[in-house]
Amino acid sequence: MGTQPLVLVADDEPRITKLVSIALSEEGFRVVTATGGEDALAKAEEVRPDIVLLDIVMPDLDGIEVMRQLREQRPVPVILLTAKGATADKAKGLDLGADDYIAKPFHPDELAARVRAVIRRSSGVEPGAGVLAFDDVEIDLERRMVRRKGELVQLSRTEWLLLQHLATHPGKVVLHTELLTKVWGPEYRDDLQYLRVWISRVRRKLGAKPGEPGRIRTFQGIGYLLDVDGPGSASTSTETATAATDTDPDATRAEASAAAVG
Repeated sequence: MGTQPLVLVADDEPRITKLVSIALSEEGFRVVTATGGEDALAKAEEVRPDIVLLDIVMPDLDGIEVMRQLREQRPVPVILLTAKGATADKAKGLDLGADDYIAKPFHPDELAARVRAVIRRSSGVEPGAGVLAFDDVEIDLERRMVRRKGELVQLSRTEWLLLQHLATHPGKVVLHTELLTKVWGPEYRDDLQYLRVWISRVRRKLGAKPGEPGRIRTFQGIGYLLDVDGPGSASTSTETATAATDTDPDATRAEASAAAVG
């Protein structure tokens, strides 16, 4: 489906990157590897991973410096890979904002479990509480799957990230700037037309007809809301005065554009 978490692994030891890549791929993750710190920064800009695994000791840039530069660009979960017993490095890394650390050598099962846990925490999804159902749609946030009429819905990574951010706050308006920053990065925070095009694609995947909002409601000049209860519900009826109409011209043009290219 293309929505499995994408992991970037940076280590200057090929045997480590190979081991991590095999272990995580067998658990359903997509994996991209980097041979050092500079390579990791370049790959992160190119593929925009869901989580980054960084060796602390690398010859060009160490993992802590790579983490610092990554966090300047956008929030991304980081797990540090450390030599066994390097207590000072672990403490420094955690103090500077690492989400977790794993001492080498590590067991592949532990590695996969740690990666899942960090992704879950960073996305705000708790185990067993991540399924939303409405109409003929079921969104499983923990397993990163969407079904419609019992069939898997094919989503691109961008479509999934947009839907995920809306679905983790059902019945609440998510701001334009928040969606743009979390999905594409802070440099896109004002690109509303770009967001409208992608929202229209997600709407169609959830069953809305072109030009209609379906369950993703537009709040003009503010953001979007995933309405899981339907029209007239207590969670959404009080916000009707600020919501855009279903025929908002900008949204309609964006959906027509998306239909032409999608």
